[in-house]
Amino acid sequence: MHTIDINCDLGEGETEQDCARDARIMPFISRCNIACGGHAGNATTMALSLQNVRTTGIAVGAHPGYPDRENFGRVSLELPREVLLASLREQVLTLQNYAAREGVTLSHIKLHGALYNDAEANDGLAEDLVQLIAREFPDLKVLALANAAMERAAQKYRQPVLREGFMDRRYQNDHQLAPRSLSGAVIGEFEQCLTQVLALTRGEPFFAIDEKPLRFSVDSICLHGDNPQAESIARKLHTELSRAGIRVC
Repeated sequence: MHTIDINCDLGEGETEQDCARDARIMPFISRCNIACGGHAGNATTMALSLQNVRTTGIAVGAHPGYPDRENFGRVSLELPREVLLASLREQVLTLQNYAAREGVTLSHIKLHGALYNDAEANDGLAEDLVQLIAREFPDLKVLALANAAMERAAQKYRQPVLREGFMDRRYQNDHQLAPRSLSGAVIGEFEQCLTQVLALTRGEPFFAIDEKPLRFSVDSICLHGDNPQAESIARKLHTELSRAGIRVC
């Protein structure tokens, strides 16, 4: 039987009700990335998210981003490198401290939003970020875009890495994500998303944005938690993967 890890960004709301919504997604995924106060997240969401993780038993990691709550971490910031690295260290330590109180162990780090995109496109930034993780959080895997800069940096510095793929984004022929500005870069139909998930899981061919075939496999697939239909999509994806003989774990 094939297996695949499904990860989801959670803990990005503000209230107990937001955390309750997130908790309904957890039974259908195997890994979550919890916002830790930079782009989103607060004491309530971090503590409750970790409590829900403990109940469901899924893997959990830190989801740091640019310290820019106003723009939800979706805008690139021109910060001095030492300031950015200090912010990331503080964000991860904050979540790690909450996790220790809840008896939960973090397993990985996944960058958020604009910082994720910036790091994957900039080898120098990626290397600085991975060196920080290797030095300060050596036990945490790096959850990073397959075939991009963070994966290369993690391999260079021998930091464990999980190669991430996307179910709802088209790829270019260089195996990089097609920019959202390109027509057709975002996949809206569930059946097309499922086809891409199956191909990425099995290492089978699928189509790039220009309809030429691509073929590579990944360790984990992202399901966007901020989609209003995230719970429904997670439930349906879990069901369809099971029917295809693929276990989410």
